Amino acid sequence: MKSRKHAQTRPSPAPVALLLIDILTTFQFPDGDAILKGALQIRNAIVKLKMRARALDIPVLYVNDNFGDWRSEKEVLMGRCLEAKGGEFVRPLLPDSEDYFVLKPLHSAFYMTPLEVLLRHLQVETLILSGLTSNSCLTVTAHDANMRGFEIYIPPDCSCARSDEEHRQALAQLEATAGANLGRSTSLKLPKLIR
Repeated sequence: MKSRKHAQTRPSPAPVALLLIDILTTFQFPDGDAILKGALQIRNAIVKLKMRARALDIPVLYVNDNFGDWRSEKEVLMGRCLEAKGGEFVRPLLPDSEDYFVLKPLHSAFYMTPLEVLLRHLQVETLILSGLTSNSCLTVTAHDANMRGFEIYIPPDCSCARSDEEHRQALAQLEATAGANLGRSTSLKLPKLIR
């Protein structure tokens, strides 16, 4: 029987991973109210997508801003977000012990983070990107993922921007320039992606 430690260092190959980008947030920044309005509209779709991923053993990776607080830990960050005005968005999307958690200093989930090392360790080839916001952090993450050879899926109903127009423009640009596959989360054929 394998030890728990050995199982954690030698995971089964996971050809697909779900990235939840900047899900933990206080919305206390310029345009935070507009983004919170869009975030509440996509919350349930993200919750359902995460549940589907979990049921198929697809790893879920939270990649989140550290808000410039280099001493912060995940639990402190979660507490701060739950107490802020966006608590109703954050609460059903909190990470649990089965999720991976990566802090990022700037927009891209890859820039100055161990994300690529973790994805290679898990043998991931395809990324499903979701979260906040489609015209900022998802955009730069998608381009960085594309440059690293990952196949990219971005369900439009699992991300948002300050407005529907900005969201549509960002996704159209990512489809054209980063090779992103667009399609609602409910149409994602997750079992087919993990074969």
